[in-house]
Amino acid sequence: MTVTLRPITWENFRTVLGLTLHPGQEKFVTDNAVSIAMAYVEPTFVPLAVYASDELVGFVMYGRHPKTGAWWVIRFMIDQKHQGKGYGRAAMEALIAMMAERVGCEKIVTSFVSANTVAANLYASLGFRPTSEIEDGEPLVRNVEGRVFVLLKLMGSRCEE
Repeated sequence: MTVTLRPITWENFRTVLGLTLHPGQEKFVTDNAVSIAMAYVEPTFVPLAVYASDELVGFVMYGRHPKTGAWWVIRFMIDQKHQGKGYGRAAMEALIAMMAERVGCEKIVTSFVSANTVAANLYASLGFRPTSEIEDGEPLVRNVEGRVFVLLKLMGSRCEE
């Protein structure tokens, strides 16, 4: 399976905006249009389209927290038609690798709605662990051990343990 992360362009912009979640999942992820608007006002936020081969299947955004300076996975979603096919894990691994390459990542933080057990399980399986902090009502997790560091070390990143 080939999953790539590509810039948002005029050619894929409307398709990214048209990505949808299963009913009930909308409460887990901010709308893609809002995320793209946030990237306009925060220069470190990088919105990206997730492709499986040449089909657009999701959206991610990473960036630096404006107050703490930590690098974050800010948004992460896979379209409802493409969930359950392994694209989420592959996209997260590609995003972590991209962050390591582009920004040297040190540590990566993300958050999720507590009721989103799929996200919680994915992050845990990739080595993200709870920090005991809460931001905007969501628990924070950080990559402090496990598969994430194995992947990044193999790539020669500058991430700290």
